[in-house]
Amino acid sequence: MLEAPKTEMRQWELSSFEPSLPVTEKSNPITRDIDRANTEQIVHMLEECDKELFEEGWHTDSVYKRLKNPSVIQTMVDLAKNVESILKEPNSLIIMSGCGTSGRIAFLLATSFNSMLKDLQQKEICSYIIAGGDMALLTSQEAPEDSPILGADILDKAREGKKHVLFIGISCGLSAPFVAGQLDFCLNCDVFTPVLIGFNPVHMARAEPIRDWPLNFKRVAEKMMEKQDSQKAFILNPAVGPEAISGSSRMKGGSATKMLLETVLWAGLNAAYNRREITPAAMLAQIKMYERAHEFTYSQREKIAVLVEKAGLSLKGKGHVYYVGWKTLGIIGIIDASECVPTFGAGSEDIRGFIYNGFQEMKNEEGDLSSMGSQFRIDHRDFVNVILPTLSKHDTVIFLFTVNDDLNEVKELASQVKGKTSNLHALTHDCVGNSVPNQQWEISTKWSLNAISTGAHILKGKVYRNYMIDLKVTNSKLYRRAIHILQCFTSCSMVQCETALLKAVYDVEELTTEIISADVSKHTEVANTRDRVIPTALVMLQCGCSVKEARSRLNNYSVVRDAVDSLLSVK
Repeated sequence: MLEAPKTEMRQWELSSFEPSLPVTEKSNPITRDIDRANTEQIVHMLEECDKELFEEGWHTDSVYKRLKNPSVIQTMVDLAKNVESILKEPNSLIIMSGCGTSGRIAFLLATSFNSMLKDLQQKEICSYIIAGGDMALLTSQEAPEDSPILGADILDKAREGKKHVLFIGISCGLSAPFVAGQLDFCLNCDVFTPVLIGFNPVHMARAEPIRDWPLNFKRVAEKMMEKQDSQKAFILNPAVGPEAISGSSRMKGGSATKMLLETVLWAGLNAAYNRREITPAAMLAQIKMYERAHEFTYSQREKIAVLVEKAGLSLKGKGHVYYVGWKTLGIIGIIDASECVPTFGAGSEDIRGFIYNGFQEMKNEEGDLSSMGSQFRIDHRDFVNVILPTLSKHDTVIFLFTVNDDLNEVKELASQVKGKTSNLHALTHDCVGNSVPNQQWEISTKWSLNAISTGAHILKGKVYRNYMIDLKVTNSKLYRRAIHILQCFTSCSMVQCETALLKAVYDVEELTTEIISADVSKHTEVANTRDRVIPTALVMLQCGCSVKEARSRLNNYSVVRDAVDSLLSVK
């Protein structure tokens, strides 16, 4: 058995640090003042947060297991052996499922794994489920996250006719009811071997009651723990530390999910078809490959900071940021862009992604969605026909490609863009002598784009300290998160914070009996149509003013903290 060296505890590991919160919802001490940092400082803080993914060792007083912990590595070995068995069994299937970022990573991994199988002339047996369907790959469809029954029904249809299904449910915070319903369904059906991927200990899983369902996520996770020793269920849940922007699981949560599952799937495939032994050492070697990719990515921190500055100026000047990509890097660009709307309350046109050959390259199960609206027009031809004619100096364009892509196509499109603006940049990758460079290219691009879009929204004023102050309150998880954010920055009680939030949601000065008695699902339905809900409630609580006055005051400031500080200074 591998042994991990002892290390000093991080502040977030202390039992006294934000004790009521699970790891994935805690604030990260590294980024406490990121909203007032310059671009170089922002990138450095994000680098330090991402570095926590790879920290080795343990501390005797810590309740957390890190990614490189021997027990975590052993679970990965056991899972890879299950993948190997599935690949060798007839009439079997691997299904990966999640909500939001988790569902998008499931889609990316499933389609990539199927491509590997196709290249080996093997049957493509990987599938994905995302709450809200394929529309959720490009736009926020977060309401379905709250339905465990819907999740189970979709899974039941997906596994039809299969004798053995390895089901991988991804919920970074161990909180999504949609995934809880699927895992519980698996536990009651012998066809499945269920796997839970997340980044909180089980005792920190969400324990709140789920509407119209007898269980909660924590109870489902506990039921899985009971079956883990017999390998009838698996939980892979290393603690990778709080997100750089509190609760933003699109960042470390998404990266850790991608690295863990890619490592497991790749090891299982190599064992099945290349006769390579699945060992803890092999797992660690793969993780260290990602660690080297992290080091190389942030060795370019000064260049990334320039792109953060450019993108921030575009958003602040009411311009746009466009990612124009090829193959899987184009998909990563589309994913990053799609996550900005719910995370930062951004406009759907603020940051957009485009990919060569559009949905044909995406290979999503529902096919071409371009008829669904402008947000689903993602082909380079859409960029040329719709975006290029209106492109201006206020916009930032970032190309995403590798040396394996059609460089003539890249040059031709770049020439067209240069005819409209000089604000054209590129994230490009060359071969680094690794047998699977795509995985390094993809994770490096993800880290870079996460930094660019996060940094740009920080510069625009969409972050308060290190909290997503302007997130869309579109489901029960985000409703509770909104109340917590308000509590963090005021001395007010939970009841006072919820009252202020509801006033901002319904745009009223007094709450009616009908509003007070309404279900959370009704509140989130209305909140989805409102702008700056949390900032409005925060100003109301901090300054003791009305909804109308709070909205008026906020209109004078682009940075929420500046608005609050200025109001407090004149009280």
